[in-house]
Amino acid sequence: MAYQRLQVGRAAAVTPGTTTATIPSVSSQDGSGNNGCILYVGVAGNVEVVTVGGDNVTFVGVVAGTFLPVLVKQVVAAGTTASNILACW
Repeated sequence: MAYQRLQVGRAAAVTPGTTTATIPSVSSQDGSGNNGCILYVGVAGNVEVVTVGGDNVTFVGVVAGTFLPVLVKQVVAAGTTASNILACW
């Protein structure tokens, strides 16, 4: 069963990249074993992500100030028009 935290302990700015640019893991010292993160979207738009399960999906019309409760390991630049995105763990 998936467990979704309701509080954020850490956060970092995300720069959308290619499908090979992953968000670093905070669960290990060397960044390996990526368990994913949820996203906060500061400026409205579309957000293309790769989930920890390997699914490539685009969330269309994400409203500013939204948390996306999906475990994400990548934010893809090609389909992302939203900005001020934060990775939250």
